[in-house]
Amino acid sequence: MKKLTRTHTIMLLAFLVIVWGVNWPLSKMALSYAPPLLFAGIRTLLGGLILLVFALPRYKSLRFKETWHIYVVSAFLNIILFYGLQTVGLGSAPAGLFSAIVFIEPILLGIFSCIWLGETMYKLKIIGLVLGFSGVAIISASGFSGNISVIGIILALGSALSWALGTVYVKKTSDRVDSIWMVTFQLIIGGIFLLTLGSGFESWSNIHWEMPFTINLLFISTFVIAFGWLAFFTLVGSGEASKVGSFTFLIPLIAILFSSFLLNEHITLNLLIGLILIVISILFVNIKLKSQTGAGVGL
Repeated sequence: MKKLTRTHTIMLLAFLVIVWGVNWPLSKMALSYAPPLLFAGIRTLLGGLILLVFALPRYKSLRFKETWHIYVVSAFLNIILFYGLQTVGLGSAPAGLFSAIVFIEPILLGIFSCIWLGETMYKLKIIGLVLGFSGVAIISASGFSGNISVIGIILALGSALSWALGTVYVKKTSDRVDSIWMVTFQLIIGGIFLLTLGSGFESWSNIHWEMPFTINLLFISTFVIAFGWLAFFTLVGSGEASKVGSFTFLIPLIAILFSSFLLNEHITLNLLIGLILIVISILFVNIKLKSQTGAGVGL
């Protein structure tokens, strides 16, 4: 995949962190209008259909007969397991604890990238990843109260694991498939599966197609799902996966900031402490020491 310029990288990272951060409070609001599995399926399938408009002019790069299995595996890891386990798991564990466990993903991604992608895992990067997870845990600490279910914790770990494995898989196969077709097919395949599953356990009559829900759904499907995943895999494909992953530590922070405005949730001292740790984490993961690389900074 073509290397991104520093400006494009910064713009994509900023876009990704903001839209994936605002996704959490917007999704929470949307769930008051629709059952979880059906909502997850609708937004994912709609996101895939939106991207299909942009993918069709690149039909010559599809090569579906040779690459169909890549799309299926990617959809299974990044959509079906990642979203499916989250949707079910959030009903079995406190939201703060669940999200903190899910965001162990950058640490898993760093380990898997070292094993399967040959990325360097130096001490400063390890410390940075641990600090980032600690920051997320501190930010989410207010949600640690309540009944802690072993099943909920397992589902959260499964969600983190599937996201990390899915990211590495996409990076590993990025030279064999077109990036837009990859995201398009994984969203369509995953969306159809989630809708089928939701139709079996939930009722379509429980969806309230009111204006706030429709606007929310269109925003999430377009910017969070379609262009958010495309931005994420574009960044992963053009740089080190573990470095891109380190920036996802900012997503819970953005989610809480937006929640404070949209849902009147309070900003706490935990948020400030977590922010400091996350910023230090990103610096540690993305700074290359001269003794290790002979060069400077960056993705």
